[in-house]
Amino acid sequence: QVQLVESGGGWVQAGGSLRLSCAASEGTLSRYRMGWFRQAPGKERRFVASITRSGGTTNYADSVKGRFTISRDNAENTVYLQMNSLKPEDTAVYYCAAVGYDVTRSYDYWGQGTQVTVSS
Repeated sequence: QVQLVESGGGWVQAGGSLRLSCAASEGTLSRYRMGWFRQAPGKERRFVASITRSGGTTNYADSVKGRFTISRDNAENTVYLQMNSLKPEDTAVYYCAAVGYDVTRSYDYWGQGTQVTVSS
């Protein structure tokens, strides 16, 4: 079991940067594969990036590749999403998620989300 709390969202001008953090309020984050997702108003939640437990392998949606970087600091029980060259279409609520240990290996644990707004 793990409980996740996102932070670091806010307002930024197009071309700017933000770093989101996902910390475990309880549980050990290093036990989990982690991911970031986002949901824009009126749209479905979409995958953004993922990272393995050790941080050795990362994956990105094509829309953010080259601009966003997912990383983790297991000693701090924290996962990060560095977002550079932000565009208005990046505006969304961003969610941190952890992969569970059931047979489906799906994202079973979710944070409350943090709002990112990118203005032109």
